[in-house]
Amino acid sequence: MLRKRVITALWGVPLVLLAIWFDEPLPWFAVLMAVWGLLATWEFYRITGVNDNRPLACFGLAWVLFFIIHSHFDYELTLPLLLTSAIILSMALLLFLPKKEGLFAGWAWTMGSILYIGWLLGLLVALRLEAGRDWVYLALLATFGSDTAAYFIGRAFGRHKMAPRISPGKTWEGAAGGLLGAVIVSLLFTLSTPVQLPIGYGTAVLVGLLVSVFGQAGDLAESLLKRSAGVKESGGLLPGHGGLLDRLDSILFAGAFVYVFYRLVIA
Repeated sequence: MLRKRVITALWGVPLVLLAIWFDEPLPWFAVLMAVWGLLATWEFYRITGVNDNRPLACFGLAWVLFFIIHSHFDYELTLPLLLTSAIILSMALLLFLPKKEGLFAGWAWTMGSILYIGWLLGLLVALRLEAGRDWVYLALLATFGSDTAAYFIGRAFGRHKMAPRISPGKTWEGAAGGLLGAVIVSLLFTLSTPVQLPIGYGTAVLVGLLVSVFGQAGDLAESLLKRSAGVKESGGLLPGHGGLLDRLDSILFAGAFVYVFYRLVIA
């Protein structure tokens, strides 16, 4: 398992970092996030059963895509129009579907995917456009640092279960290790390097701690989804890591936090 995780990370992480670096003049990062988000959404639909209703699933995939890339359209009404159309058009679609049983449950899961994956992943794309590559690097690398440290420290020293009914493998020791890992990575962005950010040590520590907190919360949220659906992993596209949704869970929450932090505190 560990060998597979390392091999997947060796090609996956550089791919994401290169897409962020070379996002101009072509929006490679948005393209990568769109592909990743759509595949993760299909895994979400497989878990929740929305894929059994193809018209609803296709609608959801389309609006997830729109939300992911919406920040590339410089129009102040883009987001309100997307939200309004997602609600009205999806409910209008229900009127024309022949199978009425369970329609509103499927509709709720579809709207959930649009907000959970589309909107939150769209904030990460917006962060790249508004703040630049280095803030996206901070969001992703601090999350990776948190996940990696939590995994290894939890395996080595984990004794006290954090949420046994949701994710039995997670421990408080691992969670503390995740906090430490994210803080260390965040502090690296205060050093004189090509990706240095104009933040002090205190801000870097605060951001690192909160990235880890939000990232671990996102991980637990997706674990709760899988447990309620009776599955262990969202998919098998990433050997050693599970599915694409499994790799997005912490990034969605942590990336959204960094975007809000940047807009409220830095911009």
